[in-house]
Amino acid sequence: MGAVHGVCYGMVGDNLPSRGDVVQLYKSRNIHAMRIYNPDQEALPALRGSGIFLILDVGGLDEVQRLARDPSYAAGWVRSNVRAYYPDVLSRYIAVGNEVPAGDTGVILPAMQNVHNALASANLSSSIKVSTAVRFDVITNSLPPSSGVFRDPSGFVPIARFLDRTGAPFLANVYPYFAYKDDRGQNIRLNYATLQPGTTVRDNGNRLNYTSLFDAMVDSIYAALEKAGTPNVRVVVSESGWPSAGGFGASVDNARNYNQGLIDHIRNGTPKRSGAIETYIFAMFNENKKPGDEVERNFGLFFPNKQPVYPTIFPN
Repeated sequence: MGAVHGVCYGMVGDNLPSRGDVVQLYKSRNIHAMRIYNPDQEALPALRGSGIFLILDVGGLDEVQRLARDPSYAAGWVRSNVRAYYPDVLSRYIAVGNEVPAGDTGVILPAMQNVHNALASANLSSSIKVSTAVRFDVITNSLPPSSGVFRDPSGFVPIARFLDRTGAPFLANVYPYFAYKDDRGQNIRLNYATLQPGTTVRDNGNRLNYTSLFDAMVDSIYAALEKAGTPNVRVVVSESGWPSAGGFGASVDNARNYNQGLIDHIRNGTPKRSGAIETYIFAMFNENKKPGDEVERNFGLFFPNKQPVYPTIFPN
């Protein structure tokens, strides 16, 4: 399939539309893929027959640990949350963990293996792939991109090999915004961070030119996968976005420039890898109960009343 433009559907708010209304909003805006962060038993029925592709997260760390410990629990999880809705709900990937903390990454691979085996037993493993979604900081030495390598090779090289063996992608949450915020504009130019023209950075290691921080970050992941001996594993950007308020560099203009720029950009691939990049923008709504800094509650493309925070156009 061509470029997949997805949007993450976070639900950490007390004023959000019904699940059915959200599915209709996705369809009316030409958003053809969704990520949800747990097997929400209102969202999954609402997705039946919608034609929307899905990244389905298993839930929090406790759930990942239970899936790692107990193959029979994993089989029941697949039966209740995947098989029960198949093929009416188009689950594409199962994300076993989202940004699992460094000290707990040892549970990821056994949990992934148990979920994969459960899908295989249900004759679903050829169409639904198992991965895990990681923070970008699992990569170190990311500047220049050709120097990228896994920070914890003992944890992530076996995961990369599992993905390679099963034909699954590497799910990465890629946020130029946080790199720009942490840098405070000292070295990273705003146009380079927001996918706007005007800056070119050369990587003397791979002899490629970069005009956006997003491309540089994605290609540093590809460099790490190559060093892990898994050059054929595809990167799927499971989250990326820019906040419209609440902190340094967070504004409606910057958010619109980044997110519309990303929608328009991903069909072209990166300097290192041609072909569309499957990408999920974070997030569908401003979520008023998200913890953390104020920016965390201002990543939405839409307000809870379904009105756009700023205009975005998704291609057909």
